[in-house]
Amino acid sequence: MEDKTGGKRPILRKPRWLYTTIESGEKYGFVEETLEMNHLHTICSSGKCPNKGHCWKMGTATFMILGDRCTRACRFCATQTGHPLPPNPNEPMKIARSIKAMKLRHCVITSVDRDDLPDKGAAHWARTIREVRLANPDVIIEILIPDYRGTNLNVVLDEQPDIVGHNLETVERLTPSIRSKATYRNSMGVLQEIARRRIITKTGIMVGLGEKQDEVITLLHEAYDAGCRMITIGQYLQPSEKQLDVQEYVHPDVFALYKKEALRIGFDNAESGPLVRSSYMAEQSFISMLIHKKKKAQVV
Repeated sequence: MEDKTGGKRPILRKPRWLYTTIESGEKYGFVEETLEMNHLHTICSSGKCPNKGHCWKMGTATFMILGDRCTRACRFCATQTGHPLPPNPNEPMKIARSIKAMKLRHCVITSVDRDDLPDKGAAHWARTIREVRLANPDVIIEILIPDYRGTNLNVVLDEQPDIVGHNLETVERLTPSIRSKATYRNSMGVLQEIARRRIITKTGIMVGLGEKQDEVITLLHEAYDAGCRMITIGQYLQPSEKQLDVQEYVHPDVFALYKKEALRIGFDNAESGPLVRSSYMAEQSFISMLIHKKKKAQVV
């Protein structure tokens, strides 16, 4: 990327707080083996998540359904883009079986966008939730969905997942240059529809893309007004040279400021930090949210 004078923009050095250690171990190997045996995809690998080692070492992963090829080409995302294969009819059962084998108490499932399908993959989503619930009746099911609206969204929500997330990704001003097809206002509408069903509603954003602090604060207020009660805020990290450059490595103090503001506004849970991702430490976030809500109720 060039600066306004026509010269090359200086390459930003990654600060110390973004370095992570390479992790492995018995549980890591078990997660890897389980996924490979069932031919399943994860956003951990497809999205080149910096927390993959830590999560797999803890014995958990974020499952990605409907294949590993997305019909969209968002400029921040490392997931492959192109014409996907037909949905695997055995995938819902394999997801359910893997969750049981991994003995998860809280599972997180996401998907690629499937604009090539008449229902955008909603029926496959519904089947996956049903299979997971049947095989794991006590598991907390958290899903992170594309920008479904109306009938397609209801098909998914009718299966009563415990937590439904849909990411805004970035502030309104930057959305057109960062997301593919999705719009900020449509995504706000998705969050409103989820919240109307009285399902725990969650969203997530990245910072370091050129947003201003007041824009992030505005987003927090609007997401809360839409019905969101859980939010994640993390640092955007360029997955490869094909994606957008990082504009800023946001200091941990700013992440702390965003968290404080989110909780002040009324969010029941806000995870804000350089390495925070939508599904990172999801079970702990859910437990923290329950504790926070209980304390608020006691105060009232």
